[in-house]
Amino acid sequence: MRIRQPCVYILASQRNGTLYIGVTSDLIARLHQHRTSAVPGFTRDYGVNRLMWFEQHGTMDEAILREKRLKKWNRAWKISMIEELNPHWDDLAIGLGFERLPDHVTPRVTRPNRI
Repeated sequence: MRIRQPCVYILASQRNGTLYIGVTSDLIARLHQHRTSAVPGFTRDYGVNRLMWFEQHGTMDEAILREKRLKKWNRAWKISMIEELNPHWDDLAIGLGFERLPDHVTPRVTRPNRI
């Protein structure tokens, strides 16, 4: 039986790519869902499945509060936080037992052009 550990995590599609912030009580199971595209939604549509940063918490309430705060941060602050821990944007999931993903995955959905 795996021990549950509340944590907040940031995924990216690639270096400086699309970011996603999530919260879970089982990081390994949640990463497996993201990496296998098991759940429809944003991360599957945009190929966001590389673990860039995570932070463990004592309770789910603490983790949820941290997730909500991080989601309000601007992109530059999020990137700075990632690069403080992970300057080369390595996929941290590999260190947790996951296989290396292909270098580039084309998103399922294309974003509209921004002016």
